[in-house]
Amino acid sequence: MTRTINKLTNLEIRAAAYPNEPSKLFDGGGLYLHIQKGGKYWRMKYRFAKKERLLAFGVYPEVSLKDARLSRDEARELLMKKIDPNHQRRLDQTVRVKEALDTFGAVAREWYIEVHAHAVVESHAKRNLRRLEVYLLPYLGRRPIVEITAPELLECLRRIEQSGKNETAKRVKNLAGQVFRYGVSIGCCERDIAADLRDALRPVKVVHHPALIDPDEIRPLLLAIDGYGGHPATCVALKLAPLLFVRPGELRQAEWASFDLDNAEWKYLPSKKGLPLIVSLPIQAVVLLREIFAITGEGQYVFPSIRGDGRPMSENTVNGALHSLGFKDKMTGHGFRAMARTVLAERLNVPPEYIEQHLAHAVKDANGRAYNRTTFLEQRKEMLQTWADYLGDLKN
Repeated sequence: MTRTINKLTNLEIRAAAYPNEPSKLFDGGGLYLHIQKGGKYWRMKYRFAKKERLLAFGVYPEVSLKDARLSRDEARELLMKKIDPNHQRRLDQTVRVKEALDTFGAVAREWYIEVHAHAVVESHAKRNLRRLEVYLLPYLGRRPIVEITAPELLECLRRIEQSGKNETAKRVKNLAGQVFRYGVSIGCCERDIAADLRDALRPVKVVHHPALIDPDEIRPLLLAIDGYGGHPATCVALKLAPLLFVRPGELRQAEWASFDLDNAEWKYLPSKKGLPLIVSLPIQAVVLLREIFAITGEGQYVFPSIRGDGRPMSENTVNGALHSLGFKDKMTGHGFRAMARTVLAERLNVPPEYIEQHLAHAVKDANGRAYNRTTFLEQRKEMLQTWADYLGDLKN
């Protein structure tokens, strides 16, 4: 004899009230509505392996009568195949959790936390995380990384190109490649699809930072810097920029904790390479740093923001000062690196490997190792003092 199912109606369910103690409204096939003080709950009673078991389908009205019956029917189909619905549910949940962990977004964030944040300086890492969050995660973040195709990634990169940011598109492609390669290493995908886009992006037009490299042009620049009448921290930053020719971001974010003025040394992590670098400070730089220490030495940064918000000097401060001195489109903070690189090699005959080490560039050596790890500390100390003396003589 076949048991009747689908006994309940929506009207009956809506009208059912809690009768001072838990009660049940049966729909058939094991499905019933358990009415409790806190709400109405869908349940299904069934037997498997000679034991009575229970399935929960959710709360009414979030789960409708129709949805509850569909869940019951699916469970009954599993029972006919000798499969425990509760066991199958746990398996499905495990798969869903694994799929969530294997999305591009999850792999990207794991790569960032486990690898990238330890490989580069904090500011560079955060900048790359922002690029992922803006250009890739909104479109690919929830997709299983193993299912993403090269055309899908290219579509994201084309959006960046269409906004005129070809250099950014190239950087985002490189970031995606690092995420995919990390995914391969942890078993979430099989290959780096970004490699298929090697020739798919528009070429990046190289724009060099304006720089003065002729001594006859450098002298007026140095004299103008000496006569700058702005904020004391900006004055010192302007004077240190040609002496040390480090990256502008490394100079403006310099922290007092990384300086040993008694031994004339500055130890920091270059923003692009992530390997520690020791800069032997020339006498002229130590004098300038001692001057500014009297003003900013109690704080974290050598050149703090004038807003006093606990941040370093703005990235536009030095360039703005150079513009005010009349060197717009002629010189930038980054241009001091090109200036020193050119004059040291061509006029002072300094070996290029010493200069490149100080510039924190990746230098290929003759034996094919990835990077030249030698520091040339004594040679660079002499080089920087020679350079500072040369600039002083040029002014005088």
